[in-house]
Amino acid sequence: MADYNFLTPYTFKKGVTVKNRIVIPPMTEEMSFSNGEVTTDELRYYHLHSGGAGMFITGVANVNALGKGFEGELSAEDDRFIPSLTKLADAMHKDGTKAILQIFSAGRMSSTAILRGQQPVSASAVKATRRNSETPRALSEEEVEQTIKDFGQAAKRAILAGFDGVEIHGANTYLIQQFFSPNSNRRTDKWGGSLEKRMAFPLAIIKEVQAIIDKYAKKPFLMGYRISPEEIETPGIRFDETLKFIDVLKETPIDYLHVSMGNVWRKSLNDKSVTTPLNLTIKQHIGDLPLIGVGDIQTPADAQKVLDEGIDFAALGREMLREPKWVQKVEAGDEKAIRYTISPEDHEELGLVGTYWEFLMQGFHDGLQLSSEPITEESRQKFNNALDHIFGGGE
Repeated sequence: MADYNFLTPYTFKKGVTVKNRIVIPPMTEEMSFSNGEVTTDELRYYHLHSGGAGMFITGVANVNALGKGFEGELSAEDDRFIPSLTKLADAMHKDGTKAILQIFSAGRMSSTAILRGQQPVSASAVKATRRNSETPRALSEEEVEQTIKDFGQAAKRAILAGFDGVEIHGANTYLIQQFFSPNSNRRTDKWGGSLEKRMAFPLAIIKEVQAIIDKYAKKPFLMGYRISPEEIETPGIRFDETLKFIDVLKETPIDYLHVSMGNVWRKSLNDKSVTTPLNLTIKQHIGDLPLIGVGDIQTPADAQKVLDEGIDFAALGREMLREPKWVQKVEAGDEKAIRYTISPEDHEELGLVGTYWEFLMQGFHDGLQLSSEPITEESRQKFNNALDHIFGGGE
């Protein structure tokens, strides 16, 4: 077996130890029941893909009814979901993997149909630039305060369900990012305007979630935060603003920062004069706060490079769909057996069934690396660029 740093354990400041530095990042799977409860297919998928990575982060779970962004989405909006979430945490805990529940609100990235007649909400009544977007209504100050509490209550349910932590989803143009963005936040109250006021909503959520952890967690419980470093709209989030936000985030009780990008070594979407990968600049800013890098990490050499460059964790998304035993094969010195393509004939064996397989084939077809189709470096890069534009607010 090669001497890979990513196979070494890591202990967070709160005392939670993960068995290695490999993370399965949150991936949309659309497998839940229409009411947000976990299905047996979903439990099977998580159990099949768990056991190797040190941490496994679920796809998004909404914190309230207006936070739902798509059909088949997990929910943590009510205590009635605790039994369902408990089954999910149990399925993810195979062979010592830590289970993290990602919590979010979609905000304007939803629709009246998904919300069963309710109008989508956001920081302000500003329509997203994507096709078929609807104009949201601005949350009232009272609703903003309630949404903050809803994030805390979702964290409480994660604690009671047996998860090892929560990841606050402040990325991918969803509600928390909508409050931080000068594109979607045109408010003139304490929740909008200056950069500092646009930080207020995510910082209030972090404070509320930590208060819940302090009150209800009987053992160390992690709180991570996910960001998208830029937006492509004008006005929109620019990297210098993100760095100022990160300088504030590192002083909060978060246990790690997770940067959402299509390629872990991506540079700026907006400023072509930037020659340093954004993740490396971010790591310089956050110091000893752990950083998760994600984006087209496939091989052991890819993962090792991430750690060699000072990033603390390497997250493998699509590759873990193709190869659930990635970590185990590396540990066994059997790297030649790692699958980097997926046969359409194997999707049921891999737990990628029903709506999940349909979603992958429709939305992520070019990124799956199907064995039945040619794969080129150009096609990989094109898909990663498309992901970055989606995460950055465009089509």
